[in-house]
Amino acid sequence: AVWYTTKPASALSRRRCPMVRLSLPLLLASAGFVPAAAQDFDRTVAPILTACLDCHSGAEAKAKLDLSRKKSATAALDEVWRRVDANEMPPKKPLTADEKQVLKAWIDAGAAWGTDPIDPLAYTTKARAGRDWWALRPVVRPDVPKVSRDPKGSAGATNPVDAFIFAKLAEAKLSPSPVADRRTLIRRLKFDLLGLPPTPEEVEAFIADTSADAYEKLADKYLASPQYGERWARHWLDVVRFAESSGFETNLARPTAWPYRDWVIKALNDDMPYDRFVFEQLAGDTVGSDTATGFLVAGPWDAVKSPDPVLTANQRADELHDIVGTVGSTFLGLTVGCARCHAHKFDPIPQLDYYRLKAAFAGVQHGERAVRRPDAAERAKKAEAVRGEIAVAEAALENLEPLADPGAVVPRRLPVNSRRNVERFAPVTAKFVRLVVSDTSNLEPCIDEFEVFTSGTNAKNVALASAGAKATSSGDYSASPDIHRLAFVNDGRYGNGRSWISNTAGRGRLTIELAELVEIDRVVWGRDRDGKFQDRLSTRYRIDVSADGRTWQVVASSDDRAAVGSKVTLPPGLSRDERPEWRRLSRQAEEARERLAALIQADMAYIGKFTPPEPVHRLHRGDPMEKRDVVGAGVLSEVTPKLVIPVKATDAERRAAVAKWITDPANPLTPRVIVNRLWQHHFGTGLVATPSDFGFNGGRPTHPELLDWLATELVDKKWSLKHLHRLIVTSATYRQSSTSTADGVAKDAGTRLLWRYPPRRLEAEAIRDSILAVSGKLDLTAGGPGFDLFEPNTNYVKVYTPKKEFGPAEFRRMIYQQKPRMQLDDTFGGFDCPDAGQVAPKRNASTTPLQALNLLNSPFLMQQAGFFAERVAKETTEPADRVRRAFRLAFQREPTDKDLSAAVRLANEHGLSAVCRALLNANEFLYVD
Repeated sequence: AVWYTTKPASALSRRRCPMVRLSLPLLLASAGFVPAAAQDFDRTVAPILTACLDCHSGAEAKAKLDLSRKKSATAALDEVWRRVDANEMPPKKPLTADEKQVLKAWIDAGAAWGTDPIDPLAYTTKARAGRDWWALRPVVRPDVPKVSRDPKGSAGATNPVDAFIFAKLAEAKLSPSPVADRRTLIRRLKFDLLGLPPTPEEVEAFIADTSADAYEKLADKYLASPQYGERWARHWLDVVRFAESSGFETNLARPTAWPYRDWVIKALNDDMPYDRFVFEQLAGDTVGSDTATGFLVAGPWDAVKSPDPVLTANQRADELHDIVGTVGSTFLGLTVGCARCHAHKFDPIPQLDYYRLKAAFAGVQHGERAVRRPDAAERAKKAEAVRGEIAVAEAALENLEPLADPGAVVPRRLPVNSRRNVERFAPVTAKFVRLVVSDTSNLEPCIDEFEVFTSGTNAKNVALASAGAKATSSGDYSASPDIHRLAFVNDGRYGNGRSWISNTAGRGRLTIELAELVEIDRVVWGRDRDGKFQDRLSTRYRIDVSADGRTWQVVASSDDRAAVGSKVTLPPGLSRDERPEWRRLSRQAEEARERLAALIQADMAYIGKFTPPEPVHRLHRGDPMEKRDVVGAGVLSEVTPKLVIPVKATDAERRAAVAKWITDPANPLTPRVIVNRLWQHHFGTGLVATPSDFGFNGGRPTHPELLDWLATELVDKKWSLKHLHRLIVTSATYRQSSTSTADGVAKDAGTRLLWRYPPRRLEAEAIRDSILAVSGKLDLTAGGPGFDLFEPNTNYVKVYTPKKEFGPAEFRRMIYQQKPRMQLDDTFGGFDCPDAGQVAPKRNASTTPLQALNLLNSPFLMQQAGFFAERVAKETTEPADRVRRAFRLAFQREPTDKDLSAAVRLANEHGLSAVCRALLNANEFLYVD
């Protein structure tokens, strides 16, 4: 890009950027238009020349030919024309004959350039955000239009929203539609605010309420409902690409990601001021709101690391790019990520700004961290006590464990397991202990901790590095050196995150040299003491000991263990008298482990880990191996207010500074972007149709004055989102009928001017929740770990097999699904659910055969249709009454005579569940008007 030249205070008005190649020159040329003066340049020639700028602009222009500057381009026009005429430029997409005609005529006429001295190739259209960068200009509260009567001559415009909308309708010579009936209004409002259908009783009560503020009271009731946060949190989670798995090839679950989801729901229900809502997601750890920072790591993460420094550098660059890009699009509505490799092609974002933001988040790492709670000390004390219980039970079990018998033919001991294996043998004096693995469950063997205990009553682990022991191996796994190191095998810490892996599939040798010759009688080892991973388990092995490192003695092996996968629950070598005690101790240990896991799990959340910021370099063409100058933390230079972050600022200070800059009332983007998102979800399309792109490639607002009025209203009302919701849903504009008119369609087919309420289909989550609501099975339990719509498995690479049977555990609202990344639910995934692979500011609304087939034949729908029929049968007795009740539950209305007769006949011939199944498949059930 070529607009970035100097850095004057008035840069906003002076910088420009080359724009995309458009079809306008083709249209003009085909109409016989030939440019002859400078004023024609912008409309006809500039769009053609921009096609060459990828190669021929800036300091590194190909062949040193810079077509973005008048002087250098004019000197080379003869050569440019020769190459264009020979179809050598542009190389990938040569100009058409019409475009060549325009270019040649311009050259022959003297090559008059445009009048912009900074960027002669500035170009815009009304459909784009434009060269004036409207979204970056200060937000000024406009006057509310004086509309005493709407264009149709009915009620006056008392709500400021209506004043702006009616004024624009008047300009277009359009009239607003009449008010919708009450049944339509309550259905629209409840789906919009809560994502659920109103009950027949709610509808009847609203219709019967003759008070002047009946509708306003209903809006207040729904805004105060806990289901409001669940509904609107889903919109937010789409924008921030939240999912509960990592993506990439393993796509493993993030079992502790849900606290961030719950935080969003609670924050919305509490009407947390939006500026605080933003701040806590970026720097909540600085104000005691730990779970809010789940926003930063809500995206995908490649957990499989590599010893290749190039790949590792690219992975880290991608992690930070995801954060920078999401921050820019979510809060600012700008495609900041486009400046990773070069200055932004369309918006005033130099490459340096991208790396300044990257430096601000350079201390963020994916992973879990403990959530600080008021009762943390008490919980830690309880956890320590439970660990003591486990240690006592395990010590007693170890004393019952049959001695290892390497030469045994009949199994005496339990099969190996991934968590903890005890190898007891007669006391022996040794200085070296060796584990030799000859086979595994799969892949290379993995050991999280290898422990060697002295004999006697005061046994201690002498294999610890801290006790002077040294570990060596036959070879070490190098793909993930940060979590799989030889040094981790005897560091006294458990879990896959600190383990050793051999470098040979199915085989490996690990040797511990003790600090001194000592008598030992026990070895304890595990693959993952946390119990999260079951792969890489050593299934065939032996344990050798030696006093001198030359002569070895086998003291234990897998020979006397039961086969892996066998259903043996206690060691076969136990005596009859020992078995009851083994069962008691095993049960005691397992119950204690479950209590400990609950205590620990409650304190951990996938909300990111914060480290000292790594140095950030500007990267040539975005290549991590092409480092240039070191860049300090900062923000976008063209967005007010200006901000300088101290070079020595800590990670927390950097993030907090960015958060304060984003939420500064002087920042023109933040309030505009969020009020536009609210408008979009109330009317289907935002005032700006591109909710995460307020730049040149985005759309212009249909009602710019209304957008700015709402933005200032948000700030003036202490950033209250519920205040704006109420303002919008109580407007006459929102309460219009959705009935179409010929005049409206002719002038505004997309209903952008809102001459009626735009009907639209429910999202997947609202459809599923509504089915459960009318069937009577919806569980409104809020918060906590979610439910899984896929069969459980323990593969290292997660396999997502959709469930075919559903029970009460799956009957909660869909916001509480353990949403995996890149995997969609079998039934409702077809209704345009985002897969969380990237941000999704706006969902599509496709119509496909698969959607109809899923709703007609899926196991879930068939099951719920049966439950729906059972509910109706319990609540009524007569066939006609049952049909009426089903219609009221599904459509919030009485059936017509035709509906009634057809449904009764269907019930008589095929059963009541067939009627319920048909209702759940009807457009009237799926659409809100």
